[in-house]
Amino acid sequence: MSFVEYSDFIQDGDVAVVYLSHDSMMPVKVQQGAQTQTRYGVIRHSTDLIGRRYGSKVTCSKGGWVHVLHPTPELWTVTLPHRTQILYTTDIATITMMLELKPGSVVCESGTGSGSLSHAILRTIAPTGHLHTVEFHQQRAEKVAEEFKEHRVDHLVTVRNQDVCKDGFGVTGVADAVFLDIPSPWEAVRHAKAAVKKQGGRVCSFSPCIEQVQRTCEALADQGFEEISTLEVLLRVHDVRTVSLPLPDFGPDASAHKQPDSSEKPPQTSAANHSSVSMKTTTPPREIPGHTGYLTFATKPRA
Repeated sequence: MSFVEYSDFIQDGDVAVVYLSHDSMMPVKVQQGAQTQTRYGVIRHSTDLIGRRYGSKVTCSKGGWVHVLHPTPELWTVTLPHRTQILYTTDIATITMMLELKPGSVVCESGTGSGSLSHAILRTIAPTGHLHTVEFHQQRAEKVAEEFKEHRVDHLVTVRNQDVCKDGFGVTGVADAVFLDIPSPWEAVRHAKAAVKKQGGRVCSFSPCIEQVQRTCEALADQGFEEISTLEVLLRVHDVRTVSLPLPDFGPDASAHKQPDSSEKPPQTSAANHSSVSMKTTTPPREIPGHTGYLTFATKPRA
């Protein structure tokens, strides 16, 4: 099992995602002889998981059942243990596209946090790219390094425990893209510029407050970055439901000139005979989820 390569069968040591319901999932470290408690009963790893295909339907001890899914960055984002506030798929997708990431890209990131964006970046740049990620907090840096090894992506990433605003990313002139998610991104702009290749590259900064955005944009302009732009991504999920609509009654067909036969009964016009049609439709949400943060993008031109 790897977050960047698909496996057909569950093996000892894998991290699998147990799907309980649409809004309830949990990551499980598969171990010989171990058990996992769920609201549907116990899952025994040796008999219920190891050797089974990913996607299998597993019956728990109480008779309920769950599905066991192969881990992906998207599933990890909604099931990971939160050590910090994290980025979700809506922002991650925009960041990946706007930074022009692809297999083979070299990316610098700070801070690592809980590793939500890091896993998505690794899946995008595999198998020949590399991620240099910097985390100021020592325990968080050690924990995320353990997770990268457990998820078998540690060969694609280098984790550094240092202050990016003072010490930079630990590399110079190698990055195709840089991502900043720190309280004072304007203090790391010069280090981001130094990390990007001489041929140029892209930079993104995530900030929840507009005052942070203003100072970051000023620093980017002072350092010679171009194409500076800031955007905000809001997710609007429509509710899909079935509705039944009555068909209108337009009365008898006026185009028919045939004289009615006296033996024929007049057509029924009772409302009870009016037919209806069922169809799928969507309704927009009454409330849109609130602001997450601003994404500021810029380009370092070719030197």
